[in-house]
Amino acid sequence: MSTLIPQQLSGALGAAIPAPVWSGFDLGPLRIHAYALCILLGIVAALWLTDRRWKKRGGPEGSIWDIAIWAIPFGIIGGRLYHVFSSPDAYFGPGYDGTGDLSLIPQIWLGGLGIWGAVVLGVVGAWIGCRRAGVKISAFIDAAAPGILLAQAIGRWGNYFNQELFGAPTTLPWGLSVSPEFVPPGFSPDTLFHPTFLYECLWNLAGVAVLLLLDRKFRLRSGRLFLMYAMIYTAGRVWIEMLRIDDAEQITFFGITTRLNVWTSIIVFVAALVVFLILTYARRGKESESVYLPGHAPAADETLEGAADSEARTVGGSGDSADAVKSTDAAPTDAADKASAPEPAAKDSAKDGK
Repeated sequence: MSTLIPQQLSGALGAAIPAPVWSGFDLGPLRIHAYALCILLGIVAALWLTDRRWKKRGGPEGSIWDIAIWAIPFGIIGGRLYHVFSSPDAYFGPGYDGTGDLSLIPQIWLGGLGIWGAVVLGVVGAWIGCRRAGVKISAFIDAAAPGILLAQAIGRWGNYFNQELFGAPTTLPWGLSVSPEFVPPGFSPDTLFHPTFLYECLWNLAGVAVLLLLDRKFRLRSGRLFLMYAMIYTAGRVWIEMLRIDDAEQITFFGITTRLNVWTSIIVFVAALVVFLILTYARRGKESESVYLPGHAPAADETLEGAADSEARTVGGSGDSADAVKSTDAAPTDAADKASAPEPAAKDSAKDGK
């Protein structure tokens, strides 16, 4: 009886976030799932923000779509594969005993896209698209970083409509109510749960704002803004993931057993921080604003870049650009003076020749 007190109290407080009343709609024989709509809306928002940022950085017109054609499918496939192998019981059975249902693997509308698989394979797809477009992958992922986080913020609402991946029971006034069929075994039907989808959505939106501010103030290049994205996201994912109670692979490191995604987030955070510091030190004073791969910039851009480099070398070598200009201007005058001067006497010429 005592174990039900928090649940009864939670139910008495009422659900600040009610269970969704629908999860999609039918369009003829086709079922349109709310989860898929959230993912699609997130992709559209990411493309919109990335396109705006890419143009401001000088990205070639239309190249965003050429890159997206590769990045989006690769990202979806990668996200699904990561989910399948990080939560394998439904697909392969407990302990890979063969009792699972392999036909569930392609049914992504039921939920299940792992962000790290989506990011890794999505970047691979983006790299292919960038090579074909003649632009740097580092420039593109820096432009895309806030958009990726925005897509994740929107996509998390798919978990709400699917009534999945919520957290432990809570008595907080913003507790999440779920339909009885989705309440985990051992909990009262009126139990309220931590709305982890909402926590992550808000964290990600705050992260988008931070990334945009950091980029405006420090103009992070060479992939460093993307690394900041990885650090911001994983810092939130660690504590949000630890609230969840859905089935997940448990991994033990250093005598600590916790969810696979917690360890993944910690490892990614540390790796991103180390690479960020290395790049910051190695690229100090060497940051390039060009988004193009060598030899792929438009002729006008290459000319302007070459002129800027030449001017920088001239100014740096003379120490005073005004003196350089003065010297150049003086040359024709000296030549004119020499031309108008009388011919020296032959005797003087002979002396000069000695």
